[in-house]
Amino acid sequence: MSPEMRLIRLITLKLIPFLILLYLVAYIDRSAVGFAKLHMGADVGIGDAAYGLGAGLFFIGYFLFEVPSNLFLQRFGARRWFARILITWGLITMGMAFIQGPTSFYVMRFLLGVAEAGFFPGVLYYITQWYPVRHRGKILGLFILSQPIAMMVTGPLSGALLGMDGMLGLHGWQWLFLMIGTPAVLLAWPTLAFLPDGPAQVAWLSKDEKRWLTSELDKDVQAFGQTSHGNPLHALKDKRVLLLALFYLPVTLSIYGLGLWLPTLVHQFGGSDLTTGFVSAIPYIFGIIGLLIMPRSSDRLNDRYGHLAVLYALGAVGFFCSASLTAPVLQLAALSLAAFSLFSCTAIFWTLPGRFFSGASAAAAIALINSVGNLGGYIGPFGIGALKAYTGTLASGLYFLTAVLCIGLLMTWFVYNRLERKLTMKAYSQA
Repeated sequence: MSPEMRLIRLITLKLIPFLILLYLVAYIDRSAVGFAKLHMGADVGIGDAAYGLGAGLFFIGYFLFEVPSNLFLQRFGARRWFARILITWGLITMGMAFIQGPTSFYVMRFLLGVAEAGFFPGVLYYITQWYPVRHRGKILGLFILSQPIAMMVTGPLSGALLGMDGMLGLHGWQWLFLMIGTPAVLLAWPTLAFLPDGPAQVAWLSKDEKRWLTSELDKDVQAFGQTSHGNPLHALKDKRVLLLALFYLPVTLSIYGLGLWLPTLVHQFGGSDLTTGFVSAIPYIFGIIGLLIMPRSSDRLNDRYGHLAVLYALGAVGFFCSASLTAPVLQLAALSLAAFSLFSCTAIFWTLPGRFFSGASAAAAIALINSVGNLGGYIGPFGIGALKAYTGTLASGLYFLTAVLCIGLLMTWFVYNRLERKLTMKAYSQA
């Protein structure tokens, strides 16, 4: 193994498992509402349309506070800011156990988005401080493994916690929120104690290794023409940022549309809450397989847009088949294809912003791209809920996601031609 690969492996072992754990907890906290909805609606009077609206309001809070959060991360450092995020989102998740109706559900979901805003884009920015561009595809693939793992864990865990219905006078969905919010609060202390703010602060890298890493990151700035604005807020006016944000929108819209409605779809197959939980985990196994294969392939071939185009197309096929087929096994297979595609898309997409921006500008750009993109987390659940309420079937929502991914496929060609055609040709000529 080369010295470079040994160093990359060391950094990965020191940082990525803990970051995966943190995002695993975050994703469970935000997505368990899909399982709580199976019984919460009847207990506190929340219908499909109200659930879709409330589930999506998380992303409105996220959108409004994401850029300020990433700029505070730049100011206060990763360990302190991530610890703050963990405490607030954990307490608000626990507070979801005490909602009384649609209004309080809306408020708490919005506040959860405000509290968690900045964590995912903050980690993306944090990774740009540790890894040269050529290694980021596989590293982001490893980090984003926490998303499908969380969805796999959420299903059986939620099914088991819903089975606690009646204990100490609480409903099962109340136990669900109380139990999944607690780990976030408990993880704040090890985050403060052990997570370094950057390479300069760690003792496990030698001076030569730190110099090499700084040199390689500087080379990326030159090779890719990365922009670092004097005022990072100027990145928010950069046309490249807005275009990448729109390019990301179909991915998030589809992922959250799938994640927040999958339990309802699987529940229609029949079976207990626990069975629904286990069956709902199956598509995310394929999401994990995709993340282990596709980002590495993208790094090896130095190809981002070709991989994204194929994955958008496969995701569209998966959603279309899941809507048009009637056999539960075939529907589940089609949803597994969609999950394989969507999670792989996420990892490969997030290699793109770091090719254009560095420093505080990267923090602001990543935050804005993610905040605009995550409006899909509002549009997806709400749109599917509204379509289901209007048509009486989830198939209409799945056709909607099919159309969204077809738009993403067309945008792949447009973004490549507008942003990176010359850059990509240059990279191939130098390979």
